[in-house]
Amino acid sequence: MMRPCFFLMAWLLLNFSITSIAQEKKQIAPQTTFTIEDLEDLLLANHPVVKQTELLSETAKVQIAQALGKFDPTLSSSFQNKHFGETSYYNQWNSELKVPLWLAGADLKVAYDRNVGTYTNPQSRTNNAGLSAVGLSIPLGQGMFIDSRRNTLWQAKAMLHYAEAEQVKQINAIWFQAVSDYWNWYYAYRQYYLLNEGVELAETRFRAISEQTELGDKPVIDSIEAAITVKERKMELAKYEIELKNAKLVLSNHLWNEQQTPVELPDHAIPHQVDQQKLIPDSHLLLELLEQAQDQHPELLKLESKDQQLSIEEQYRKEMLKPKMNLSGTLISSRRNFSESIPAYYDFNWSNYKLGFEFIFPIFLRAERGKLKEVRFKQEELRYEQLIASRKIQNDVTTKYNDLTAYSKQIELQIENISNQEILLRGELQKFDLGETTLFIINSRESKLIDMQMKRESLIAAYQKALAELFYKAGTRL
Repeated sequence: MMRPCFFLMAWLLLNFSITSIAQEKKQIAPQTTFTIEDLEDLLLANHPVVKQTELLSETAKVQIAQALGKFDPTLSSSFQNKHFGETSYYNQWNSELKVPLWLAGADLKVAYDRNVGTYTNPQSRTNNAGLSAVGLSIPLGQGMFIDSRRNTLWQAKAMLHYAEAEQVKQINAIWFQAVSDYWNWYYAYRQYYLLNEGVELAETRFRAISEQTELGDKPVIDSIEAAITVKERKMELAKYEIELKNAKLVLSNHLWNEQQTPVELPDHAIPHQVDQQKLIPDSHLLLELLEQAQDQHPELLKLESKDQQLSIEEQYRKEMLKPKMNLSGTLISSRRNFSESIPAYYDFNWSNYKLGFEFIFPIFLRAERGKLKEVRFKQEELRYEQLIASRKIQNDVTTKYNDLTAYSKQIELQIENISNQEILLRGELQKFDLGETTLFIINSRESKLIDMQMKRESLIAAYQKALAELFYKAGTRL
């Protein structure tokens, strides 16, 4: 009497749980597919790291503007006056507009000086109207082809390319991490989905066998076997449910709205279904990515930018080995009457001028030669670094492509294995209906089929992550 009561209670409890699950499913919102393209749109538009990388190029542009500031015209003026007792010692007013010229490092100067007074230096004394001057200062030796101003500017422009490459690198890194998390979520969802189907199959089989047991068509032991299978799969399903929730939370780390507020994937969001027939790498993909990596990989672009900076620095240090030879010439005009027109009271001619020449040359040039050698050592180190980086990138891309090919073949074989396992399961079910096999064997074959399907989804996720990493190693995005 105990056995029928036990199975009746078990059957009622199972029916109650199935009814509750069915009612919950009715309350769930319609499922919405969240694709990898949706992830890309949200991440590139709103992710804080992407916003942060935009500041890299902006900072480099500001540095260029700062370097251009060294070519800004400067206006200077000074006034000094001393009057003691009845004597005007001096009254000095010196003004100058200096305009740096790009060509040959020259400076254009426009000046006005008025130095009068009893004790004014005769060398700088002017008449009461003062003197106007227009002149040039030209370096004939050191600084003619490159000087500190042009060196700073050219290196700042090279640094802009470095910043742009670093921006691409950081965006690629955060995108690769997001794609990996997406496929982890995909795999967690597929595990949950497949095992949930297994639970439903086990429950359906339990109900059918329980009815047959009551009619005496099946032994009681089959009902116990079916009940145990339901419980085991439900326990496993609970574990996969937690993994799915955690994978969804990890993926949500990459989702932000326009107000820079973090958002989470809704419960009804599901990953898109993968077409298994398209998981075959293009035979030309490897060569294309290798060529693209050689030309556009951000790490190589950063090294090229460093090489440009060192080349500019080398040119500047070689310029510093030359002697300083600065020639300056100024035309002078005595101002006449402020009421007259400008051409009338400015009278520049070649008979009124000032000439200057400056020559400086360190005898041993130890500091200059040492700095030049230091730059050349850095260039040699950089060349080795470029060779190593280029070789590593090529090997990484080739390795990931080989992984991709291997995953593709494994997926193909796993699909065939699943088809064969389904044939075995159908045959076992037919034998069970004829009473030629046991429920234990059916459950074993069905569990094996679920495991094989999960393995297939694991390989699909691994393939997709390997594909994303292949593009990441090549310095681009999928």
